Amino acid sequence: MSSPAQGDPDRDRGVPPGDPERGAPPRDRERGAPPRVALVVATALGAGLVPLAPGTVGSLVGVAVFLALAALPGWLFVLTGLALCALGVWAAALAEQWYGRVDDGRIVIDEVAGQVIALSPLLVLRPVSLFSGLVTGFVAFRVLDIWKPGPVRWAERGIGGGAGVMADDIVAGALAALMVGALGLLGVFGATPRHGVPL
Repeated sequence: MSSPAQGDPDRDRGVPPGDPERGAPPRDRERGAPPRVALVVATALGAGLVPLAPGTVGSLVGVAVFLALAALPGWLFVLTGLALCALGVWAAALAEQWYGRVDDGRIVIDEVAGQVIALSPLLVLRPVSLFSGLVTGFVAFRVLDIWKPGPVRWAERGIGGGAGVMADDIVAGALAALMVGALGLLGVFGATPRHGVPL
């Protein structure tokens, strides 16, 4: 403990412990170098660092990722999606430890993965308007992710660590995918089953 004579320069400046003005909280700075790769992944290349609605921004990144992966053969899309989820579990676990907070709001790789899952039925449907399908999937996922009905809430509370961060969004994404598929088959946004999808 510092003696009164030595003082605390931050306290003398009126900066409370852990204040953003002096960077990472003391406990974080004492850990050494941050897990930079994990933080980049967990925040989806910094999308989670935006000050307003980082989860929604993360979901928008998920839409972009889906569009980038949509041209892949079906089996490769599935493998890439599984790899994204596994990478998210690893990154979220390290980010939670670094930020010192369970499911810190800056961690949005879970929204990215959940949104990709939510939009996956569009791979086997033929929307008259791709935009309408994307909007349907985006809104369905965001509503379920925020509302957190039954199984989504259970996944959030019943699983810990990085897997717990990812689990509720994966479940929300799966439920949203069921909604997108059902609405598409009913022709709500003009979708018809697509035949001959490469697997």
